[in-house]
Amino acid sequence: MKRHLFTLTLLALILAAGIPALAQDTVGVSAEVIAAYPNPNVIPLEIDDSLLYDRAYRSVEGEMQVFDAPNGNLIETTGDGFSYVTIYNTGVAEGWAQIAPDKWVRTDNLTEVLPSRFAGVLLPDEPLPYTMAWTMRHLRPAETPGGEPSDNNPFLYRYTRVNLYASVEVDGYTWYQIGENQWVHQFNVAKIEPIERPADIDTEKWVGVDLYEQVAIAYEGDKPVFATLISSGLKDWGTNEGLFHIYVRYERTPMSGAYQQPDFYYLQDVPWTMYFDHDIALHGTYWHDGFGYRHSHGCVNLSITDSHWLYEWSATEWDFTVPNDTGAAVYVYSSGEYDD
Repeated sequence: MKRHLFTLTLLALILAAGIPALAQDTVGVSAEVIAAYPNPNVIPLEIDDSLLYDRAYRSVEGEMQVFDAPNGNLIETTGDGFSYVTIYNTGVAEGWAQIAPDKWVRTDNLTEVLPSRFAGVLLPDEPLPYTMAWTMRHLRPAETPGGEPSDNNPFLYRYTRVNLYASVEVDGYTWYQIGENQWVHQFNVAKIEPIERPADIDTEKWVGVDLYEQVAIAYEGDKPVFATLISSGLKDWGTNEGLFHIYVRYERTPMSGAYQQPDFYYLQDVPWTMYFDHDIALHGTYWHDGFGYRHSHGCVNLSITDSHWLYEWSATEWDFTVPNDTGAAVYVYSSGEYDD
């Protein structure tokens, strides 16, 4: 669960936006203010189905056994774990699927996986007049700060982009106004909050990863140009804070760990991978749609759409003709603390 270290007061938000202060008995900004700027001025990345569906992804239920041919010799047994494979060929023998040259698995314990269609946003040249956020679950806003969900308010799907017009603290937690008589608890949104460029950043293009908000922002110099939701490491496999550089990149690469242990994982064909901290990477993720929440063994999970954009955008920071050259800086930090 999230808890902010500080809360912007309603008055501070109003003054920062250049909006006249409201009467003391009025909570939030007016309907006129909201109507003048109803939606965040951002451009979502376009979804390219050829990127999402160029492979047939499958999850493996239970133990993964790998054979050298259909009805052939068993060459590997992973044990139970978190396993995902890519299917290349299913037409040779009924009940069998090929995952690599001379590697076959049975299809009776495979389940189709559809990649997330979530995508981040391109940011405008000028700072947004209000902080933008994504809703983190399906919800109906409350009519007042601290209230219950109201049927009088619209139903919002998860990943809806909203403006945070004002904030009020109730029982130690922040409630945000996202519309007229529409308020949501801080746990239900993830915010885009650009930071000042750290002095040690030595590349023009760099990525800030906020482990608290579970948001990544791409910068060109001091200017934020792109933002999206991520999934970083779980409590027992936390993503390290600090300043790093992308040092190797792969369009597709396998990932695995904890072989034949309870937390074993095997992920075939991980897309658009950018390693920056030893075996920790920014990479595309086809096996879950939990962006905005911690989910990984330490890596920074992105949607396939977002990871492809970052992969292409960051490529210009890398001079492949220079020995030992590294890529864009990655600055990992926490803007708050989790209540673990």
